[in-house]
Amino acid sequence: MAPHDNNRDADLTKARQHFQSRGISLRAVTVSSGVLSHCCLGFFVKQAAAITMLRLRCKTREGSQVLQGLTALSSIRELKESIAGATGIVVPRQRVMVGFPPANLDLSNAEGTLGELPIKSGDTLIVEEDKSKPSTAIPHVSKTAAGSKIERRVVPADNSCLFTSIYYVVEGGIYDPACAPEMRNLIADIVFSDPLNYCEAVLGKNNDEYCKWIRRDDTWGGAIEISILSKFFQCEICVVDTQTARIDRFGEDAGYTKRVMLIYDGIHYDPLQRLFSPHGTPPMTIFSTLDDEALVQALALAEEARKKRQFTDVNRFALRCMVCQKGLTGQAAARDHAKETGHTNFGEV
Repeated sequence: MAPHDNNRDADLTKARQHFQSRGISLRAVTVSSGVLSHCCLGFFVKQAAAITMLRLRCKTREGSQVLQGLTALSSIRELKESIAGATGIVVPRQRVMVGFPPANLDLSNAEGTLGELPIKSGDTLIVEEDKSKPSTAIPHVSKTAAGSKIERRVVPADNSCLFTSIYYVVEGGIYDPACAPEMRNLIADIVFSDPLNYCEAVLGKNNDEYCKWIRRDDTWGGAIEISILSKFFQCEICVVDTQTARIDRFGEDAGYTKRVMLIYDGIHYDPLQRLFSPHGTPPMTIFSTLDDEALVQALALAEEARKKRQFTDVNRFALRCMVCQKGLTGQAAARDHAKETGHTNFGEV
């Protein structure tokens, strides 16, 4: 076999793996002989490389963040907006460097592509804030919002939906329902280590009792747990309520630069994410706290659900204790019944 045939076979394998992973058949681009021409194949291999996601991180004095949804075809403008979303450093004040020793990246051509820059997948960009440059008083709206929308990512209603949802958003879109025990133990450890702040007046039960309770897989998380996880992950957690179409913001006054969002219907939490068009770009789950457009879209989603009555009124819904079969109305009655009897297994009628 000639050397060029070996090269062609290697390229064919590379192209086939890339396109098949995206559900694209290579039969649509074959020639009459049944194989891709080397010229045509070279084009598709280059296109495959161009649309492959770049694994980029950015590092500031506050820590390291993943930059989501970028390819070699993404614009420099999109890179700068992604950095702003991850770090909270507005575009005019960004100073971006790469390599060792760090060298400044020329990002002056906003419409240029990342493929034109001396960066590659796996690189870490060093980002500094140049406070000598003017900022903007206009609320930040990510340019990546164009052609995108905020949607819910449905997770199972298994008593641990809050923990699965928060893990999904803070980890950048990683779905792992097995994370719940780890998240519950994390909360219990934090509460146990600080009995002064996490006392019975705050928890509704004594510290030891709460720690045992939250570790159980049949208990639900709520505002207390969201507040704890907001502090632990150092990000603002916004919960959009479909019954009232309002947003409850945890960590709003802490000065965090990152924001994640959940949607809540009275008994169930789902994570919110930004989906991009065209499809193939990974969803965005971590936003800048300056990204007002994300909140506007999340509220619109909640308002649509409210109009369709896609919520549960926890103060009026009918419940039954699955232990003694007593009928109850509303969350408060269920809570009182649990305190009186120790029964904690309820079903909606």
